[in-house]
Amino acid sequence: MTDGGSRLARGWEEGFPPAPTRLLAAAGSSYRGLLGAREWLYARGVLKSRALPCPVVSVGNLTVGGTGKTPAVEIAVQTLTALGHRPAVISRGYGRRTRGIHVVADTASIRLDADEAGDEPFLLARRLPGVPVVVGGNRYDTARLALERFGVTAIVLDDAFQHRTLKKSLEIVTARAQNPWGNGRLLPAGPLREPLAALGRADLVVATSATLPVDASAVVAAVNAHAPGVPVLTAVFVPAECWEASRMRALPLAELKGKRLAAFAGIASPAAFAATLESAGVSVAEFARFADHHWFTPAEIAGLDGRAGDLGVEGLITTEKDWVRLRKLPLPRRSLYVLSIRLVLTSGTGAWQAAFERACPAS
Repeated sequence: MTDGGSRLARGWEEGFPPAPTRLLAAAGSSYRGLLGAREWLYARGVLKSRALPCPVVSVGNLTVGGTGKTPAVEIAVQTLTALGHRPAVISRGYGRRTRGIHVVADTASIRLDADEAGDEPFLLARRLPGVPVVVGGNRYDTARLALERFGVTAIVLDDAFQHRTLKKSLEIVTARAQNPWGNGRLLPAGPLREPLAALGRADLVVATSATLPVDASAVVAAVNAHAPGVPVLTAVFVPAECWEASRMRALPLAELKGKRLAAFAGIASPAAFAATLESAGVSVAEFARFADHHWFTPAEIAGLDGRAGDLGVEGLITTEKDWVRLRKLPLPRRSLYVLSIRLVLTSGTGAWQAAFERACPAS
């Protein structure tokens, strides 16, 4: 991560010195005013949400940064499938080099690479074979294409809590269990994309990296204050599979235990990956952090390889999301392990199932 990006992220978590705080707070006041104006226009029907002829499930969050949205989308798709639906995933496709609406994956195959689709839509296409994934800036038009081309019966919107132009059947918000709102300020002074009062639009709130609601007291307190009665579920990230990149050889998860490796990741929440590695028994000699959605260069991979040699470790390890952004580059000489994770609900599974059955009845 760049020094500037690192300072900003640290300020969002811990607060800024007085001078930057005043400057950023002024910008945050302007942003709050724009949000308030938009809310006023929607409340009075000047701005309107358009409906689709099928259930629409939205997965999003209140903050900038990793809260587990993408793996929560995966669970939502699996739940809809179990109810008898044929779902499609709709995403903006952050960071892609294409414009307009594009089909990332149809029911038979993946049609776009990560740079054309965005890393998260491409990752979802890999993880959800047979499920259409479509990217586009206009969520309504993008969803209409999925309905007309693939005959899907439900739509799952990725990162769409702030997207108000499309009517939703079920609104799911994900949040980190620990320090979920950072310094509690709106962008750019803090990580909040909306005030906490926006939780009132949620139907379910999922606190990630927590086993029970008692482990997510800040999330529970905010929901009780702004969305009383909305269930707070908890979930943890667990290792799902691992492979050695040079030969695409599957590695039993048990073989990670005790390995001494150098880790690296360009994701919004590297701490969550570090915790997952610890739970898998990996001995991390060093952890190199890059900016979220970082596209690696050959020189960076070579530098990581050289550093692994200096440390005398057995190899390198990274996330599946990072792998989709570097897999076409020359691989390091040392073993590169790729770890895939899943989000597993640890409490509130009944509330999750009931919400889907109510909002998205079996077709």
